[in-house]
Amino acid sequence: MQSLKLFCFILGLGAVSSAQADFIGVKAGIDYWNHSADLSNPASALPQPQLEDDHGMSFSVAVEHPIPFLPNAKIKHTNLQAESNQSLAGVKSHQLDLDYSDFILYYEILDNVVSADVGLGAKLLDGKIQQNFTQNTEVNETLPMLYAEAGVKLPFTGLSAKAEASFAKLTDSQVTDAQVELKYDFVDTLLVDVGAKAGYRILDIQLEEGSDQETKLKFKGPYIGLEAHF
Repeated sequence: MQSLKLFCFILGLGAVSSAQADFIGVKAGIDYWNHSADLSNPASALPQPQLEDDHGMSFSVAVEHPIPFLPNAKIKHTNLQAESNQSLAGVKSHQLDLDYSDFILYYEILDNVVSADVGLGAKLLDGKIQQNFTQNTEVNETLPMLYAEAGVKLPFTGLSAKAEASFAKLTDSQVTDAQVELKYDFVDTLLVDVGAKAGYRILDIQLEEGSDQETKLKFKGPYIGLEAHF
């Protein structure tokens, strides 16, 4: 919820910054992600569950500026939900509901027809995983992360492509997140650019590695969205 409030605040800031485009810029995006989900517990002798395909919304906000040596900032947030197709008396055997957020500080090392960003940050996971009807696990993880993004524009066409990846690890938990996308800017003015995008995303989460409670999650699938650059 705090991430959502910050998203709304920075998005409002974009309207102000459009009049000062040479000083600060704001990029905001929202995606509809249609994903499959896999949940497994390697230490369990019970059959692994089959989770139903699900969907969710994700957003990202980035603030960029021309001040030397000061990093740009970016927030990404996704709500992850899935449940099994096995149930008893209307209760699903497996369910999960996680808030997944990235807080990133990054530098633009290229910013032209070809762009490239590198940075550091933190991944936050917060929520609950239910397995075998009664086994509930509270998830509250903060992991240091590495971040990179690379893109290319096709001049005079409005088309662009990018790839984005992040990796986080701390003791017995690990997260890998990667996506590729194509975008077409259908609004391209001095004050604002607006584009439609489509891509594919893969998210791997591993919790409590090596223990009896080890849990592996994998989400993957296509997404569509909109992005605005003020």
